Amino acid sequence: NLKSRRLSSRTPATPEEDGTVRKAEGIQSFRAISNGRVDVEHVISRKMQLKRKAEQLKLSLMKEVDGHFSEFVENLIEESTLLESASSISNFSAACAEKDGRKSRGLKSSTEHGKIFISRRSLLDELFEVNHIRTIYHMFIALLILFIFSTLLVDFIDEGRLVLEFDLLVYAFGKFPIVIATWLSMFLSTLMIPYSLFHLWASGYQASSHQTLRSLFFGTLFMLFQIVGLGFGPAYIVVKHSLPPASRFIVILEQVRLFMKVHSFVRENVPRVLASAKEKSTFVPMPKVTGYLYFLFVPTLIYRDSYPRNPSIRWSYVLTKFAQVLGCLFYAYYVFVRLCIPLFHNISQEPFNLRVLVLCIFNSILPGVLVLLLAFFAFLHCWLNAFAEMLRFADRMFYKDWWNSTSFANYYRTWNVVVHDWLYYYTYKDFISIFGKRFKAAAMLYVFMVSAIVHEYALAICFGFFYPVMFILFMGFGMIFNFILHDRRKGPIWNVIMWTALFLGQGVLLCLYSQEWYARQYCPLYNPTFLDYLKPRSWTCYLQL
Repeated sequence: NLKSRRLSSRTPATPEEDGTVRKAEGIQSFRAISNGRVDVEHVISRKMQLKRKAEQLKLSLMKEVDGHFSEFVENLIEESTLLESASSISNFSAACAEKDGRKSRGLKSSTEHGKIFISRRSLLDELFEVNHIRTIYHMFIALLILFIFSTLLVDFIDEGRLVLEFDLLVYAFGKFPIVIATWLSMFLSTLMIPYSLFHLWASGYQASSHQTLRSLFFGTLFMLFQIVGLGFGPAYIVVKHSLPPASRFIVILEQVRLFMKVHSFVRENVPRVLASAKEKSTFVPMPKVTGYLYFLFVPTLIYRDSYPRNPSIRWSYVLTKFAQVLGCLFYAYYVFVRLCIPLFHNISQEPFNLRVLVLCIFNSILPGVLVLLLAFFAFLHCWLNAFAEMLRFADRMFYKDWWNSTSFANYYRTWNVVVHDWLYYYTYKDFISIFGKRFKAAAMLYVFMVSAIVHEYALAICFGFFYPVMFILFMGFGMIFNFILHDRRKGPIWNVIMWTALFLGQGVLLCLYSQEWYARQYCPLYNPTFLDYLKPRSWTCYLQL
Protein backbone atom coordinates (compact mmCIF):
# COMPACT_ATOMS: atom_id res chain seq x y z
CA ASN A 1 0.00 0.00 0.00
CA LEU A 2 2.81 2.42 0.87
CA LYS A 3 4.57 1.73 -2.42
CA SER A 4 1.45 2.18 -4.48
CA ARG A 5 0.70 5.42 -2.61
CA ARG A 6 4.17 6.80 -3.44
CA LEU A 7 3.77 5.84 -7.10
CA SER A 8 0.38 7.50 -7.32
CA SER A 9 1.76 10.71 -5.78
CA ARG A 10 4.39 10.97 -8.52
CA THR A 11 1.98 10.60 -11.42
CA PRO A 12 0.16 13.77 -12.67
CA ALA A 13 -3.47 14.07 -11.66
CA THR A 14 -6.46 16.20 -12.48
CA PRO A 15 -7.54 18.97 -10.00
CA GLU A 16 -10.39 16.79 -8.71
CA GLU A 17 -8.08 13.81 -8.22
CA ASP A 18 -5.43 16.05 -6.67
CA GLY A 19 -7.95 17.39 -4.13
CA THR A 20 -9.04 13.85 -3.27
CA VAL A 21 -5.44 12.72 -2.80
CA ARG A 22 -4.62 15.71 -0.58
CA LYS A 23 -7.68 15.06 1.53
CA ALA A 24 -6.71 11.40 1.92
CA GLU A 25 -3.13 12.31 2.79
CA GLY A 26 -4.40 14.87 5.32
CA ILE A 27 -6.53 12.22 6.96
CA GLN A 28 -3.61 9.78 7.05
CA SER A 29 -1.25 12.41 8.53
CA PHE A 30 -3.95 13.39 11.02
CA ARG A 31 -4.13 9.76 12.18
CA ALA A 32 -0.34 9.24 12.24
CA ILE A 33 0.74 12.23 14.38
CA SER A 34 2.39 11.58 17.76
CA ASN A 35 3.00 7.80 17.34
CA GLY A 36 -0.50 7.00 16.25
CA ARG A 37 -2.25 9.36 18.66
CA VAL A 38 -4.28 12.29 17.37
CA ASP A 39 -2.75 15.74 18.19
CA VAL A 40 -5.96 17.75 18.07
CA GLU A 41 -4.46 21.02 19.33
CA HIS A 42 -1.85 21.04 16.58
CA VAL A 43 -4.44 20.50 13.87
CA ILE A 44 -6.80 23.14 15.26
CA SER A 45 -4.02 25.73 15.55
CA ARG A 46 -2.91 24.93 12.01
CA LYS A 47 -6.45 25.39 10.70
CA MET A 48 -6.84 28.67 12.58
CA GLN A 49 -3.59 29.96 11.05
CA LEU A 50 -4.77 29.05 7.57
CA LYS A 51 -8.15 30.71 8.24
CA ARG A 52 -6.53 33.95 9.44
CA LYS A 53 -4.24 33.98 6.42
CA ALA A 54 -7.22 33.48 4.11
CA GLU A 55 -9.11 36.33 5.78
CA GLN A 56 -6.11 38.65 5.39
CA LEU A 57 -5.80 37.74 1.73
CA LYS A 58 -9.54 38.32 1.30
CA LEU A 59 -9.38 41.78 2.90
CA SER A 60 -6.37 42.86 0.85
CA LEU A 61 -8.02 41.57 -2.32
CA MET A 62 -11.31 43.38 -1.56
CA LYS A 63 -9.49 46.63 -0.81
CA GLU A 64 -7.53 46.42 -4.05
CA VAL A 65 -10.64 45.63 -6.09
CA ASP A 66 -12.61 48.40 -4.40
CA GLY A 67 -9.85 50.92 -5.04
CA HIS A 68 -9.58 50.02 -8.73
CA PHE A 69 -13.36 50.02 -9.13
CA SER A 70 -13.77 53.42 -7.46
CA GLU A 71 -11.01 54.87 -9.63
CA PHE A 72 -12.64 53.42 -12.74
CA VAL A 73 -16.08 54.85 -11.84
CA GLU A 74 -14.64 58.30 -11.02
CA ASN A 75 -12.74 58.41 -14.31
CA LEU A 76 -15.82 57.30 -16.20
CA ILE A 77 -17.95 60.02 -14.56
CA GLU A 78 -15.34 62.69 -15.27
CA GLU A 79 -15.08 61.69 -18.92
CA SER A 80 -18.85 61.62 -19.36
CA THR A 81 -19.14 64.98 -17.61
CA LEU A 82 -16.57 66.54 -19.92
CA LEU A 83 -18.34 65.10 -22.95
CA GLU A 84 -21.73 66.41 -21.75
CA SER A 85 -20.36 69.87 -20.95
CA ALA A 86 -18.54 70.07 -24.28
CA SER A 87 -21.65 69.03 -26.19
CA SER A 88 -23.84 71.49 -24.27
CA ILE A 89 -21.41 74.34 -24.93
CA SER A 90 -21.22 73.51 -28.63
CA ASN A 91 -25.00 73.25 -28.87
CA PHE A 92 -25.40 76.59 -27.12
CA SER A 93 -22.87 78.26 -29.44
CA ALA A 94 -24.57 76.75 -32.49
CA ALA A 95 -27.96 78.03 -31.35
CA CYS A 96 -26.54 81.51 -30.79
CA ALA A 97 -24.99 81.50 -34.25
CA GLU A 98 -28.19 80.33 -35.82
CA LYS A 99 -30.25 83.06 -34.16
CA ASP A 100 -27.65 85.77 -34.49
CA GLY A 101 -26.38 85.08 -37.98
CA ARG A 102 -22.96 86.22 -36.86
CA LYS A 103 -19.97 84.75 -35.01
CA SER A 104 -20.64 83.96 -31.37
CA ARG A 105 -17.59 81.85 -30.55
CA GLY A 106 -16.38 84.39 -27.99
CA LEU A 107 -19.53 84.07 -25.85
CA LYS A 108 -18.75 81.79 -22.89
CA SER A 109 -21.33 79.54 -21.34
CA SER A 110 -22.27 80.28 -17.75
CA THR A 111 -21.74 76.60 -16.90
CA GLU A 112 -18.10 76.58 -17.97
CA HIS A 113 -16.68 77.00 -14.47
CA GLY A 114 -19.73 76.12 -12.39
CA LYS A 115 -21.52 73.01 -11.24
CA ILE A 116 -22.14 70.44 -13.96
CA PHE A 117 -25.22 68.26 -13.57
CA ILE A 118 -25.09 64.60 -14.58
CA SER A 119 -27.51 61.72 -14.28
CA ARG A 120 -26.96 59.81 -11.02
CA ARG A 121 -28.97 58.17 -8.26
CA SER A 122 -29.14 59.07 -4.59
CA LEU A 123 -26.70 57.21 -2.42
CA LEU A 124 -29.30 55.67 -0.11
CA ASP A 125 -31.24 54.28 -3.07
CA GLU A 126 -28.12 52.38 -4.06
CA LEU A 127 -27.27 51.32 -0.50
CA PHE A 128 -30.80 50.04 0.20
CA GLU A 129 -30.25 47.43 -2.51
CA VAL A 130 -27.75 45.80 -0.11
CA ASN A 131 -29.48 43.54 2.40
CA HIS A 132 -27.19 44.56 5.26
CA ILE A 133 -28.01 48.26 4.85
CA ARG A 134 -31.71 47.61 4.35
CA THR A 135 -31.73 45.77 7.67
CA ILE A 136 -30.76 49.02 9.43
CA TYR A 137 -33.78 50.67 7.80
CA HIS A 138 -35.94 47.81 9.09
CA MET A 139 -34.54 48.36 12.59
CA PHE A 140 -35.75 51.97 12.55
CA ILE A 141 -39.19 50.78 11.45
CA ALA A 142 -39.24 48.30 14.34
CA LEU A 143 -38.33 51.14 16.73
CA LEU A 144 -41.23 53.19 15.37
CA ILE A 145 -43.59 50.28 16.00
CA LEU A 146 -42.35 50.07 19.59
CA PHE A 147 -42.91 53.83 20.05
CA ILE A 148 -46.48 53.44 18.80
CA PHE A 149 -47.19 50.46 21.07
CA SER A 150 -45.72 52.18 24.13
CA THR A 151 -47.77 55.33 23.51
CA LEU A 152 -50.97 53.36 23.02
CA LEU A 153 -50.36 51.27 26.14
CA VAL A 154 -49.58 54.29 28.33
CA ASP A 155 -52.66 56.14 27.05
CA PHE A 156 -54.80 53.05 27.64
CA ILE A 157 -53.51 52.71 31.20
CA ASP A 158 -53.93 56.41 31.99
CA GLU A 159 -57.19 57.10 30.15
CA GLY A 160 -58.77 53.65 30.05
CA ARG A 161 -59.09 53.91 26.26
CA LEU A 162 -56.98 54.19 23.13
CA VAL A 163 -56.15 57.84 22.43
CA LEU A 164 -55.45 58.58 18.74
CA GLU A 165 -55.85 62.35 18.70
CA PHE A 166 -52.34 63.44 17.58
CA ASP A 167 -52.93 66.75 19.30
CA LEU A 168 -49.26 67.75 19.00
CA LEU A 169 -49.34 67.42 15.20
CA VAL A 170 -52.64 69.31 15.01
CA TYR A 171 -51.14 72.14 17.06
CA ALA A 172 -47.78 72.24 15.24
CA PHE A 173 -49.39 72.48 11.78
CA GLY A 174 -52.22 74.78 12.82
CA LYS A 175 -53.54 77.72 10.77
CA PHE A 176 -52.55 75.92 7.59
CA PRO A 177 -54.77 78.02 5.25
CA ILE A 178 -52.62 81.03 6.15
CA VAL A 179 -49.52 79.00 5.27
CA ILE A 180 -50.93 78.08 1.85
CA ALA A 181 -51.98 81.68 1.10
CA THR A 182 -48.56 83.00 2.15
CA TRP A 183 -46.74 80.43 0.03
CA LEU A 184 -48.85 81.21 -3.03
CA SER A 185 -48.09 84.92 -2.61
CA MET A 186 -44.37 84.25 -2.27
CA PHE A 187 -44.27 81.88 -5.23
CA LEU A 188 -46.28 84.02 -7.64
CA SER A 189 -44.31 87.15 -6.77
CA THR A 190 -41.04 85.23 -7.19
CA LEU A 191 -42.21 83.90 -10.54
CA MET A 192 -43.28 87.25 -12.00
CA ILE A 193 -41.26 90.08 -10.46
CA PRO A 194 -37.61 88.92 -10.78
CA TYR A 195 -38.12 87.51 -14.27
CA SER A 196 -39.91 90.66 -15.44
CA LEU A 197 -37.19 92.92 -14.00
CA PHE A 198 -34.47 90.85 -15.61
CA HIS A 199 -36.27 90.75 -18.95
CA LEU A 200 -36.75 94.52 -19.00
CA TRP A 201 -33.14 95.15 -18.03
CA ALA A 202 -31.59 92.66 -20.46
CA SER A 203 -33.74 93.54 -23.49
CA GLY A 204 -32.65 97.20 -23.50
CA TYR A 205 -29.21 97.00 -21.91
CA GLN A 206 -27.09 96.94 -25.07
CA ALA A 207 -29.02 99.76 -26.79
CA SER A 208 -29.03 101.93 -23.65
CA SER A 209 -26.76 104.98 -23.57
CA HIS A 210 -26.69 104.85 -19.74
CA GLN A 211 -25.98 101.22 -19.03
CA THR A 212 -24.63 101.82 -15.52
CA LEU A 213 -27.65 103.86 -14.44
CA ARG A 214 -29.97 101.30 -15.99
CA SER A 215 -28.26 98.49 -14.08
CA LEU A 216 -28.39 100.46 -10.82
CA PHE A 217 -32.09 101.20 -11.26
CA PHE A 218 -33.18 97.63 -11.97
CA GLY A 219 -30.71 96.28 -9.40
CA THR A 220 -32.25 98.52 -6.73
CA LEU A 221 -35.74 97.32 -7.64
CA PHE A 222 -34.55 93.73 -7.44
CA MET A 223 -32.95 94.28 -4.02
CA LEU A 224 -36.14 95.95 -2.74
CA PHE A 225 -38.11 92.89 -3.80
CA GLN A 226 -35.63 90.56 -2.12
CA ILE A 227 -35.55 92.51 1.15
CA VAL A 228 -39.12 93.81 1.47
CA GLY A 229 -41.29 91.51 -0.62
CA LEU A 230 -39.55 88.19 -0.13
CA GLY A 231 -37.76 88.96 3.14
CA PHE A 232 -39.84 91.17 5.42
CA GLY A 233 -43.30 90.20 4.12
CA PRO A 234 -43.42 86.49 5.01
CA ALA A 235 -41.72 87.08 8.37
CA TYR A 236 -44.28 89.75 9.23
CA ILE A 237 -47.19 87.43 8.35
CA VAL A 238 -45.72 84.63 10.47
CA VAL A 239 -45.36 86.87 13.53
CA LYS A 240 -48.57 88.82 12.98
CA HIS A 241 -50.77 85.71 12.83
CA SER A 242 -48.83 83.84 15.56
CA LEU A 243 -48.41 80.72 13.48
CA PRO A 244 -47.40 77.54 15.36
CA PRO A 245 -43.83 76.21 14.98
CA ALA A 246 -44.22 73.70 12.11
CA SER A 247 -46.31 76.14 10.06
CA ARG A 248 -43.65 78.80 10.64
CA PHE A 249 -40.93 76.42 9.49
CA ILE A 250 -42.75 75.80 6.21
CA VAL A 251 -43.08 79.52 5.45
CA ILE A 252 -39.55 80.50 6.53
CA LEU A 253 -37.79 77.61 4.79
CA GLU A 254 -39.72 78.34 1.59
CA GLN A 255 -38.77 81.99 1.96
CA VAL A 256 -35.07 81.10 2.21
CA ARG A 257 -35.34 78.61 -0.67
CA LEU A 258 -36.97 81.10 -3.04
CA PHE A 259 -34.49 83.81 -2.00
CA MET A 260 -31.55 81.55 -2.90
CA LYS A 261 -33.14 80.45 -6.18
CA VAL A 262 -33.79 84.02 -7.33
CA HIS A 263 -30.22 84.98 -6.48
CA SER A 264 -28.92 82.04 -8.54
CA PHE A 265 -31.15 82.93 -11.49
CA VAL A 266 -29.85 86.51 -11.60
CA ARG A 267 -26.26 85.54 -10.81
CA GLU A 268 -26.11 83.02 -13.68
CA ASN A 269 -27.84 85.12 -16.35
CA VAL A 270 -26.45 88.62 -15.80
CA PRO A 271 -22.87 87.66 -16.87
CA ARG A 272 -24.26 86.16 -20.07
CA VAL A 273 -26.04 89.40 -20.97
CA LEU A 274 -22.92 91.45 -20.16
CA ALA A 275 -20.76 89.14 -22.29
CA SER A 276 -23.24 89.38 -25.18
CA ALA A 277 -23.21 93.20 -24.99
CA LYS A 278 -19.42 93.23 -24.87
CA GLU A 279 -19.29 91.14 -28.04
CA LYS A 280 -21.79 93.52 -29.74
CA SER A 281 -24.00 90.55 -30.48
CA THR A 282 -27.57 91.10 -31.64
CA PHE A 283 -28.60 87.96 -29.78
CA VAL A 284 -29.54 88.51 -26.13
CA PRO A 285 -29.28 85.24 -24.13
CA MET A 286 -32.72 85.48 -22.53
CA PRO A 287 -33.83 82.49 -20.43
CA LYS A 288 -37.29 81.12 -21.12
CA VAL A 289 -40.01 81.61 -18.57
CA THR A 290 -40.78 77.88 -18.72
CA GLY A 291 -37.18 77.12 -17.76
CA TYR A 292 -37.38 79.58 -14.89
CA LEU A 293 -40.66 78.02 -13.71
CA TYR A 294 -39.10 74.56 -13.86
CA PHE A 295 -36.11 75.84 -11.86
CA LEU A 296 -38.38 77.12 -9.07
CA PHE A 297 -39.63 73.58 -8.47
CA VAL A 298 -36.60 71.44 -9.30
CA PRO A 299 -34.57 70.32 -6.23
CA THR A 300 -31.44 72.37 -6.87
CA LEU A 301 -30.37 75.92 -6.05
CA ILE A 302 -28.10 76.33 -9.10
CA TYR A 303 -29.84 77.71 -12.21
CA ARG A 304 -29.27 76.16 -15.62
CA ASP A 305 -31.22 76.53 -18.85
CA SER A 306 -31.55 72.74 -18.98
CA TYR A 307 -30.84 69.77 -16.75
CA PRO A 308 -30.36 66.05 -17.41
CA ARG A 309 -33.80 64.43 -17.48
CA ASN A 310 -35.05 60.90 -17.02
CA PRO A 311 -37.22 59.45 -19.80
CA SER A 312 -40.23 58.63 -17.58
CA ILE A 313 -41.79 59.08 -14.14
CA ARG A 314 -42.01 56.18 -11.70
CA TRP A 315 -45.18 57.07 -9.82
CA SER A 316 -44.81 54.10 -7.47
CA TYR A 317 -41.44 55.55 -6.43
CA VAL A 318 -43.04 58.97 -5.84
CA LEU A 319 -45.81 57.50 -3.68
CA THR A 320 -43.27 55.48 -1.71
CA LYS A 321 -41.18 58.56 -0.95
CA PHE A 322 -44.19 60.63 0.14
CA ALA A 323 -45.33 57.72 2.33
CA GLN A 324 -41.86 57.65 3.91
CA VAL A 325 -42.07 61.41 4.57
CA LEU A 326 -45.41 60.86 6.31
CA GLY A 327 -43.91 57.99 8.29
CA CYS A 328 -40.99 60.19 9.40
CA LEU A 329 -43.48 62.86 10.49
CA PHE A 330 -45.28 60.40 12.76
CA TYR A 331 -41.92 59.04 13.89
CA ALA A 332 -40.87 62.53 15.03
CA TYR A 333 -44.25 62.93 16.74
CA TYR A 334 -43.69 59.81 18.84
CA VAL A 335 -40.10 60.84 19.61
CA PHE A 336 -41.36 64.15 21.03
CA VAL A 337 -44.28 62.53 22.88
CA ARG A 338 -42.28 59.70 24.46
CA LEU A 339 -38.80 61.23 24.90
CA CYS A 340 -39.05 65.03 24.89
CA ILE A 341 -42.30 66.23 26.47
CA PRO A 342 -41.92 64.09 29.64
CA LEU A 343 -38.37 65.41 30.00
CA PHE A 344 -39.05 69.13 29.52
CA HIS A 345 -42.63 69.50 30.73
CA ASN A 346 -41.60 70.21 34.35
CA ILE A 347 -38.08 71.43 33.66
CA SER A 348 -38.87 74.99 34.77
CA GLN A 349 -39.90 73.80 38.21
CA GLU A 350 -36.23 73.12 38.98
CA PRO A 351 -33.64 75.88 39.47
CA PHE A 352 -31.31 76.39 36.54
CA ASN A 353 -27.90 75.06 37.61
CA LEU A 354 -25.03 73.02 36.23
CA ARG A 355 -26.43 69.65 37.34
CA VAL A 356 -29.80 70.26 35.69
CA LEU A 357 -28.07 71.46 32.52
CA VAL A 358 -25.72 68.46 32.24
CA LEU A 359 -28.52 65.94 32.85
CA CYS A 360 -30.74 67.75 30.37
CA ILE A 361 -28.07 67.71 27.65
CA PHE A 362 -27.25 64.02 27.97
CA ASN A 363 -30.92 63.03 28.22
CA SER A 364 -31.53 65.01 25.02
CA ILE A 365 -28.86 63.29 22.93
CA LEU A 366 -31.00 60.29 21.91
CA PRO A 367 -34.09 62.25 20.80
CA GLY A 368 -31.86 64.91 19.25
CA VAL A 369 -30.00 62.38 17.11
CA LEU A 370 -33.25 60.67 16.11
CA VAL A 371 -34.72 64.01 15.02
CA LEU A 372 -31.54 64.78 13.04
CA LEU A 373 -31.62 61.43 11.21
CA LEU A 374 -35.36 61.73 10.56
CA ALA A 375 -34.95 65.25 9.15
CA PHE A 376 -32.15 64.06 6.89
CA PHE A 377 -34.03 61.02 5.62
CA ALA A 378 -37.41 62.76 5.25
CA PHE A 379 -36.24 65.92 3.50
CA LEU A 380 -32.86 65.36 1.84
CA HIS A 381 -33.68 61.86 0.63
CA CYS A 382 -37.45 61.29 0.40
CA TRP A 383 -38.86 64.77 -0.26
CA LEU A 384 -36.21 65.87 -2.76
CA ASN A 385 -36.24 62.53 -4.56
CA ALA A 386 -40.03 62.61 -4.84
CA PHE A 387 -39.99 66.03 -6.53
CA ALA A 388 -36.99 65.07 -8.66
CA GLU A 389 -38.87 62.00 -9.89
CA MET A 390 -42.02 63.98 -10.69
CA LEU A 391 -39.94 66.53 -12.61
CA ARG A 392 -37.75 63.80 -14.19
CA PHE A 393 -34.70 65.55 -12.74
CA ALA A 394 -31.85 63.05 -13.14
CA ASP A 395 -29.10 64.42 -10.87
CA ARG A 396 -30.05 63.02 -7.45
CA MET A 397 -26.84 63.78 -5.55
CA PHE A 398 -28.54 65.76 -2.77
CA TYR A 399 -26.07 64.45 -0.18
CA LYS A 400 -22.99 62.27 0.02
CA ASP A 401 -21.74 59.75 2.57
CA TRP A 402 -21.52 62.28 5.40
CA TRP A 403 -21.78 59.48 7.97
CA ASN A 404 -18.28 58.30 6.95
CA SER A 405 -16.73 61.74 7.50
CA THR A 406 -13.54 61.88 9.53
CA SER A 407 -13.52 65.68 9.59
CA PHE A 408 -16.10 68.38 10.06
CA ALA A 409 -14.88 70.04 6.87
CA ASN A 410 -15.97 66.96 4.93
CA TYR A 411 -19.20 66.70 6.94
CA TYR A 412 -20.18 70.25 6.01
CA ARG A 413 -19.56 69.48 2.33
CA THR A 414 -21.47 66.21 2.24
CA TRP A 415 -24.40 66.65 4.66
CA ASN A 416 -26.46 68.90 2.36
CA VAL A 417 -24.94 69.12 -1.12
CA VAL A 418 -27.83 71.26 -2.42
CA VAL A 419 -27.11 74.13 0.00
CA HIS A 420 -23.35 73.55 -0.05
CA ASP A 421 -23.24 74.07 -3.83
CA TRP A 422 -25.02 77.42 -3.47
CA LEU A 423 -22.70 78.56 -0.67
CA TYR A 424 -19.63 77.39 -2.55
CA TYR A 425 -20.39 79.02 -5.91
CA TYR A 426 -22.19 82.20 -4.82
CA THR A 427 -20.56 82.93 -1.46
CA TYR A 428 -17.11 81.36 -1.28
CA LYS A 429 -16.05 81.63 -4.95
CA ASP A 430 -17.55 85.09 -5.41
CA PHE A 431 -15.69 86.27 -2.31
CA ILE A 432 -12.45 84.83 -3.71
CA SER A 433 -13.06 86.42 -7.13
CA ILE A 434 -13.54 89.85 -5.51
CA PHE A 435 -10.78 89.84 -2.88
CA GLY A 436 -8.32 87.32 -4.30
CA LYS A 437 -7.08 83.85 -3.42
CA ARG A 438 -5.02 85.21 -0.53
CA PHE A 439 -8.19 85.54 1.53
CA LYS A 440 -9.38 81.91 1.48
CA ALA A 441 -9.59 81.81 5.28
CA ALA A 442 -11.67 85.00 5.27
CA ALA A 443 -13.90 83.52 2.57
CA MET A 444 -14.46 80.42 4.69
CA LEU A 445 -15.28 82.59 7.70
CA TYR A 446 -17.72 84.56 5.56
CA VAL A 447 -19.46 81.34 4.47
CA PHE A 448 -19.78 80.20 8.08
CA MET A 449 -21.15 83.59 9.10
CA VAL A 450 -23.79 83.62 6.35
CA SER A 451 -24.87 80.06 7.15
CA ALA A 452 -24.98 80.72 10.90
CA ILE A 453 -27.04 83.91 10.49
CA VAL A 454 -29.58 82.19 8.23
CA HIS A 455 -29.90 79.20 10.58
CA GLU A 456 -30.37 81.45 13.60
CA TYR A 457 -32.86 83.65 11.74
CA ALA A 458 -34.97 80.61 10.83
CA LEU A 459 -34.94 79.27 14.40
CA ALA A 460 -35.66 82.68 15.95
CA ILE A 461 -38.68 83.29 13.73
CA CYS A 462 -39.99 79.73 14.01
CA PHE A 463 -39.66 79.48 17.81
CA GLY A 464 -40.69 83.07 18.47
CA PHE A 465 -37.66 83.99 20.57
CA PHE A 466 -34.00 84.91 20.14
CA TYR A 467 -31.63 82.43 21.75
CA PRO A 468 -28.41 82.25 19.68
CA VAL A 469 -27.36 78.71 20.59
CA MET A 470 -27.18 77.64 16.94
CA PHE A 471 -25.18 80.74 16.01
CA ILE A 472 -22.65 80.14 18.80
CA LEU A 473 -22.26 76.47 17.93
CA PHE A 474 -21.90 77.27 14.23
CA MET A 475 -19.55 80.25 14.45
CA GLY A 476 -17.69 79.07 17.54
CA PHE A 477 -17.35 75.32 17.80
CA GLY A 478 -18.15 74.75 14.13
CA MET A 479 -15.25 76.93 12.99
CA ILE A 480 -12.88 75.42 15.55
CA PHE A 481 -13.76 71.85 14.56
CA ASN A 482 -13.51 72.80 10.89
CA PHE A 483 -9.83 73.72 11.36
CA ILE A 484 -8.94 71.06 13.96
CA LEU A 485 -10.78 68.15 12.33
CA HIS A 486 -9.68 68.96 8.79
CA ASP A 487 -9.39 66.75 5.73
CA ARG A 488 -5.95 65.42 6.68
CA ARG A 489 -7.53 63.60 9.62
CA LYS A 490 -8.08 60.01 8.53
CA GLY A 491 -8.87 56.78 10.29
CA PRO A 492 -11.80 55.36 12.27
CA ILE A 493 -10.96 57.27 15.46
CA TRP A 494 -11.67 60.59 13.76
CA ASN A 495 -15.03 59.33 12.56
CA VAL A 496 -15.83 58.38 16.18
CA ILE A 497 -14.79 61.87 17.32
CA MET A 498 -16.96 63.46 14.63
CA TRP A 499 -20.02 61.42 15.66
CA THR A 500 -19.40 62.14 19.36
CA ALA A 501 -19.28 65.88 18.73
CA LEU A 502 -22.36 65.66 16.52
CA PHE A 503 -24.31 63.75 19.18
CA LEU A 504 -23.30 66.23 21.87
CA GLY A 505 -24.23 69.19 19.68
CA GLN A 506 -27.70 67.78 19.02
CA GLY A 507 -28.21 67.27 22.75
CA VAL A 508 -27.21 70.87 23.47
CA LEU A 509 -29.54 72.26 20.79
CA LEU A 510 -32.56 70.22 21.83
CA CYS A 511 -32.02 70.81 25.54
CA LEU A 512 -31.50 74.58 25.49
CA TYR A 513 -34.17 75.40 22.93
CA SER A 514 -36.72 73.15 24.67
CA GLN A 515 -35.94 74.70 28.05
CA GLU A 516 -36.39 78.18 26.61
CA TRP A 517 -39.64 77.20 24.88
CA TYR A 518 -41.27 75.90 28.07
CA ALA A 519 -39.89 78.77 30.14
CA ARG A 520 -41.60 81.27 27.86
CA GLN A 521 -44.84 79.31 28.14
CA TYR A 522 -44.72 79.16 31.94
CA CYS A 523 -43.22 82.59 32.65
CA PRO A 524 -44.71 85.11 30.21
CA LEU A 525 -43.84 88.81 30.45
CA TYR A 526 -46.81 91.13 30.09
CA ASN A 527 -44.88 94.37 29.47
CA PRO A 528 -41.58 93.19 28.00
CA THR A 529 -38.83 95.58 27.03
CA PHE A 530 -36.48 95.08 24.11
CA LEU A 531 -33.86 93.52 26.37
CA ASP A 532 -36.42 91.03 27.66
CA TYR A 533 -36.68 89.58 24.16
CA LEU A 534 -32.90 89.06 24.11
CA LYS A 535 -32.42 87.58 27.59
CA PRO A 536 -32.97 83.82 27.98
CA ARG A 537 -36.12 83.25 30.03
CA SER A 538 -35.05 79.76 31.11
CA TRP A 539 -32.28 81.18 33.31
CA THR A 540 -34.69 83.04 35.59
CA CYS A 541 -38.06 81.37 35.09
CA TYR A 542 -37.90 79.39 38.33
CA LEU A 543 -37.74 82.65 40.33
CA GLN A 544 -41.24 83.54 39.19
CA LEU A 545 -42.92 80.24 40.14
